Amino acid sequence: MFARLVGESFIRSPRRKLLAVAALTVGMAVATATLSVALDVGDRLAHEFRTLGANLLVTPQSDTLPLQIGGVDYRPVDEGGYLQESDIGKLKTIFWRHNIIGFTPFLDVPELIGDGNNRINVNIIGTWYEHDVPVPDGTTYRTGAAKTHPWWKIQGRWFSEGSRECVLGASLAARLKSNDVAVGSQISVPEPGESGSASDSLQRLLSLTVTGIVSTGGPEDGAVLVPLSITQEISGHRGQFRRLFVSALTKPEDSFSERDPNKMTPVEYDRWYCSPYISSIAHQIEQVLPGTDVRTIRRVAETEGRVLTRVSTLLWLVTLAALGAAALAIAATSAATILERRAEVGLMKALGATNLVVGGIFLAEQVLLAIAGGAVGFLLGAVLARELGESIFGIPASLRMVLLPIILALAVLVAVVGGMIPLRRAALLEPAPILRGE
Repeated sequence: MFARLVGESFIRSPRRKLLAVAALTVGMAVATATLSVALDVGDRLAHEFRTLGANLLVTPQSDTLPLQIGGVDYRPVDEGGYLQESDIGKLKTIFWRHNIIGFTPFLDVPELIGDGNNRINVNIIGTWYEHDVPVPDGTTYRTGAAKTHPWWKIQGRWFSEGSRECVLGASLAARLKSNDVAVGSQISVPEPGESGSASDSLQRLLSLTVTGIVSTGGPEDGAVLVPLSITQEISGHRGQFRRLFVSALTKPEDSFSERDPNKMTPVEYDRWYCSPYISSIAHQIEQVLPGTDVRTIRRVAETEGRVLTRVSTLLWLVTLAALGAAALAIAATSAATILERRAEVGLMKALGATNLVVGGIFLAEQVLLAIAGGAVGFLLGAVLARELGESIFGIPASLRMVLLPIILALAVLVAVVGGMIPLRRAALLEPAPILRGE
């Protein structure tokens, strides 16, 4: 009898039922789309933010403060600490090794370039552009400035690893233009000595071919960029470097991530260690590279955290607004349904039906409508999520079937909450006045 009463109610007022299903469909479609994008937004934006460059800087703990004037590091090459190039591959052995998407070592040497009286003192920066790094597990990983400094713009091409080639910074290339230095020309890097002269053999050894002009917006614009092995040879620090830029995928910082790990309980420490906070990744790098100081590049990390938090908050607000609108629509249709069926409610109560039975009939209707609207809304939301992902990130959002039971549960919750006030009014109806037509 209960099922028959519920079924007949759908037959008698299909238009109002369709309106309720449409409201739930729209609400659940928006909720599905925003939740799908919200689940992807962290990873998608984290990958997008890697175009901002590295977010961690690794230096020796024993290093001295740099002395830079006009972007040129005048610190003696024998002053300060150095890191071993052979240890870099250990970065891909930490717990969050898959979140380390790039790292690039740098070794700066102040030098004289040019011929005769036209020599100028510049910073020669040794680095990698694309370099294969051996990992302790026997694999290799290709990394370099192409991953940690992707915004650098090159005219021409980058130097080849292990070659006697170089790339000029844009401002330095403009200074040397009067000396007919351009892409394809040669520059000489003499050995620094007491008189500033160099032996012919070493000068020939370090004759470099200019392969490109790079624009970085930083001090590199006034420098010469060469393969790392060249500055190691010039400085006499073979197999060593001074700075390591690391680009890592992280989650936004919160109050827990900023706590001192030395004061955490074992459970808290495990939770912090197993979360991709930038602080925990920095800690793991210090563990595999002893004697290093790993610092966060705040201008990058803080920007990521702020944007991720704001975008996630916006998506959740849109989801809540869609659910609220659907609940209001359900409340309106439920109120109209109960008003229309006052006589039926009065008759059922006169025949002995309790408020629980009457409310159960209307709630069963709402649940069935919610399941139908939630299922259709999930399908439409999946299509909408793909379109949003394509337009915002250039990659369609993935379909997450785990959201289907969540969306159905939300649809039922919205339908029940939206129908509670009208159901309460139905419970207050008295059969006698209704049957008398009052």
